[in-house]
Amino acid sequence: MARQKMGQHFLGSPGWQKRILNTLPLGADDLWIEIGAGHGEMTRLLAAKGRRVIAIEADPRLAANLQEAVRARPDEWPGVEIVAGDVLELDLAKLAGGKFRVYGNLPYYITSPILHQLFGCANHILSIHVMMQFEVAARIVARPGRREYGYLSAACQFYARPELALKIPPGAFRPPPKVTSALVRMALPGEGASLGVADEAKFLKFIQLCFGHKRKTLRNNLLTIASDQSIHNALASCGLRSDARAEQLPLAQFAKLFAALGATTP
Repeated sequence: MARQKMGQHFLGSPGWQKRILNTLPLGADDLWIEIGAGHGEMTRLLAAKGRRVIAIEADPRLAANLQEAVRARPDEWPGVEIVAGDVLELDLAKLAGGKFRVYGNLPYYITSPILHQLFGCANHILSIHVMMQFEVAARIVARPGRREYGYLSAACQFYARPELALKIPPGAFRPPPKVTSALVRMALPGEGASLGVADEAKFLKFIQLCFGHKRKTLRNNLLTIASDQSIHNALASCGLRSDARAEQLPLAQFAKLFAALGATTP
């Protein structure tokens, strides 16, 4: 129960554990970083057939229990390394020492910061498979023109190709959360690899500004960084109407608009 205070619930259903495992690419030589190992509900399954797993657990008591289990029964936990710590404070690329895949049961309240942490080392990640609140998952996979499409959608799709793998009911967890969950699968790289954006951080800040007030047009949202005339000209050069809104634009059009506005971007 300790980790429930940290915003996470334990995947207690063996049936759902197996269903989730069946969605994962399980190459024999793959290295997995697991975020939120808990009691090892998925750790042991990930480590089967000799796969190496670095299991991160922020709750000190749970991490200590896992470390003791690995020491006591190494034959049942082959290739498992337990890391006690906050994933947001760890250098995952250094920890892995090479390419890796990610599995995680993410605390709902820090799902977005963890994803941004992962995207910070995207060049080292082969794929991401994470559970989260269903409503957040819907935003991540939403395409332009959908009500759920926003900055989180664009940022995730810049780095990865997300898709909804499973919808998971509250009863799969103990204690059951008050919301439905989802497993999101993300293959890397995402659309950003083909856009030719030189400054990724600056580009993402630009997109965030474009979505700053969803009820406003792009033109109104961008007035804090450029004149009305320069925005009008940039929109026209990209083939966009003066009343275009951020939720209508795919990443390729954001990239064109970013380039058209040039040095006026934040």
